[in-house]
Amino acid sequence: MLAAYKEESYYTCADVLEWDEEIRAEIIGGELFMMSAPDTAHQDISREIFVLLCNFLKGKKCTAYAAPFGVRLFPQKDYSDDTYVEPDIVVICDTGKIDKRGCNGAPDMVVEILSPSSVRRDRIVKFRLYQKAGVREYWIVDPETRSVSVHLLSGGNYVTWVYDETDEASVSILPGCVIPLKEVFPAAE
Repeated sequence: MLAAYKEESYYTCADVLEWDEEIRAEIIGGELFMMSAPDTAHQDISREIFVLLCNFLKGKKCTAYAAPFGVRLFPQKDYSDDTYVEPDIVVICDTGKIDKRGCNGAPDMVVEILSPSSVRRDRIVKFRLYQKAGVREYWIVDPETRSVSVHLLSGGNYVTWVYDETDEASVSILPGCVIPLKEVFPAAE
């Protein structure tokens, strides 16, 4: 049985701690966003990127996590912070940020795979949020256009490159890691 979450207009990470694990939701600036299960194309893309990252990271200090994995971008000791997200994939190189509940602070890399209900939030809201938090590399994967927008933090702002399914995208925070996008997107029907 799910623990009931309070119908409020403002949420904090303290509220998230009270919810059962089965509840998939994010809070951004205190606003609640319920999350539904992704479709199979989304899951296929996520799996391929995650496996490629994990294979590259074997024996290295950084680690990758796939959703559901909680991230508190601006953690407060009393859990009064009002932003908690569950990116599709994260790479974290500072293991001191990881605890049993997820990541406390900005991951080094975040990958978000667009769904029809998440386009605005991923492209605008989270873009600004991750930039402000200091996420060094933010990938937005678009299954519809079969493309990846790679945003690299430089001087506090993101610089963007766009790749299509025929390209290989380098992971800047992981020198030597290259993701062949033809392996990421499912074969065209």
